[in-house]
Amino acid sequence: MPQNSYNSLPAVFTMKGLVLVLLLLPLLGLQEGARACSCPQTHPQETFCRAQVGIRAVVLGRTEVRPIDDLTDFGFNNVKYDIKLIKLFKGPKKNYNAVYTASNSAACGVNLINGTEYFMSGRLDFHGFLQVGLCGFVRPWEDMSFMQKKGVSQTYKTGCNCKITNCYSIPCGSSFAECLWPDFLMFTVFRNFACVEKSDGSCAWSSWIV
Repeated sequence: MPQNSYNSLPAVFTMKGLVLVLLLLPLLGLQEGARACSCPQTHPQETFCRAQVGIRAVVLGRTEVRPIDDLTDFGFNNVKYDIKLIKLFKGPKKNYNAVYTASNSAACGVNLINGTEYFMSGRLDFHGFLQVGLCGFVRPWEDMSFMQKKGVSQTYKTGCNCKITNCYSIPCGSSFAECLWPDFLMFTVFRNFACVEKSDGSCAWSSWIV
């Protein structure tokens, strides 16, 4: 082939190729992003109130299992952690001896450490198995603050009718039954406050157990 054959290709051919590449790049980026777990910034009280189950338990062991055949979990829960239940804070009373999660963080799976005591919030799938993930509130018990421990045992449930609103700029908020979560106090409020419902139906942040 002559050396100048490439230069002799029609301009429309090369432009079509370039346009095709430019069109495919965003799609490839979306596919890559779809593989990553993305969770909104939520207060542990919100996660607790939305969860079906909240427990305190010790992890005993990890086992790879066949993905649970359930339309609600898309077959991602292929890791089983055997646990010893210490305390049931929320959910149906039953013998919770295991939790299920995805095998990697890209699918929102959590990595639990044997012998470590955790608080875990999750949901029950169609088969009654307890599922946990990165978008739930899963923390080593010893890493939780005093208010978080009291929250899951007592305070959070008193504010489940309240709305917690992330406030990134002023003004924000529109509800009587609402607690505003300002950006500059994100970490402090996350660890040390609960949104509680008052006698008049309004909601307010509290750092004391009520």
